Amino acid sequence: MLNVEYVRSLNCNYERILLDKMPEEQKYQYSILGRCQISGLLSCSLRYIDGRAYLYYDISSRQNIALLYGNRCITREWVRDFLWSLRHIRQELGRFLLSVDNIIWYPEQIFQELENHVFSFLYIPYYEGESGFMKLMEFWVEHIDYNDEVLVDCVYRMYERVERNGEVYLQTQIFEDAECLEITKLPELAYTVVEESGVEEIRENLPPAVPVVDIKKENQIQEKPPKSGKKRIRGILEGKRSRNQKLREDYRQFMQQEMTGYDYKVTEETHYESTYGQTVFFEDKAGTTKQSHRLLTPEGQLFLSLEQPSLSIGKRKGEVDLVLQDSSVSRLHARITNEEGSAYLEDLNSTNGTFQNGQRMHPYEKKKLEEGDEIKFGKVVFIFR
Repeated sequence: MLNVEYVRSLNCNYERILLDKMPEEQKYQYSILGRCQISGLLSCSLRYIDGRAYLYYDISSRQNIALLYGNRCITREWVRDFLWSLRHIRQELGRFLLSVDNIIWYPEQIFQELENHVFSFLYIPYYEGESGFMKLMEFWVEHIDYNDEVLVDCVYRMYERVERNGEVYLQTQIFEDAECLEITKLPELAYTVVEESGVEEIRENLPPAVPVVDIKKENQIQEKPPKSGKKRIRGILEGKRSRNQKLREDYRQFMQQEMTGYDYKVTEETHYESTYGQTVFFEDKAGTTKQSHRLLTPEGQLFLSLEQPSLSIGKRKGEVDLVLQDSSVSRLHARITNEEGSAYLEDLNSTNGTFQNGQRMHPYEKKKLEEGDEIKFGKVVFIFR
């Protein structure tokens, strides 16, 4: 189990890992990581604090993929780019005689640069614990685009083979299986469409380079029933659909109560001369209507009501809920969540920091907000109410 913390030091954000025992700095893997910046690996340094040894990984201007794609679909292009990065890092590690077994594959430990989308991996010298590649495959299964059947089949096949063969599968087979994700263009050939009758006659009079499309046969191909999907991947898909349906129903009921301030109850059925069904009455419950949290400007003007369960803040339009066009704000800067009636502020590895009442938060640190708190995203200031 990794002992992970997020800290800020020397104007950089770091993920630091506490080592179980004192490292032998002269051993090869520590020496090579300290002296060389290997392409594809997070920059790493060894530091000692209060008699303990830590590995510091520079994660500035990067975001882990668990957070980036927690509410987004992973596309075929993304998987191809990831596997290209995997092949690249294997080659780089081979150049320096380092083992790929020491890379940590948990989604929370794989980072992507927000500007150019380059992947960076975390390498722990002489690591003997669980690498987490199976967790990565589970993350893919949960978040891939289920409208892309080729991607679904490919990821399922990878998942099954990793489960069966372990990380030996990463050596070569995974890249062979991923070839189906490449988009290939068919050669542009002229073709002639004919009706059912006369196909053979026309085919005999055409040069070999011109194919003939038989409408009847073509329709037969199209009318074939689709291949039966894998039971396991279908089960995951059905489970995902059921969860989405439940979330929509819970949200509908929540909004219904929020808008009316009442709970619905059905009384005993009463029969009259003209029956109109069951009688519905509204029961007002104390405390049902609650005051939503708000963000105010320093001058006291209302800027935003925090009514949704989660509000992401940054300057990356299209990927955050609240866009702040200020140079001090990161593309994905912070998040405010509503949990059981309380609001929490979380820094998302921002460059210029998230502040609560003047105190800078550590990367990924989460704090409860109180009424009247001053919040700063870089240089942009709000008051929480």
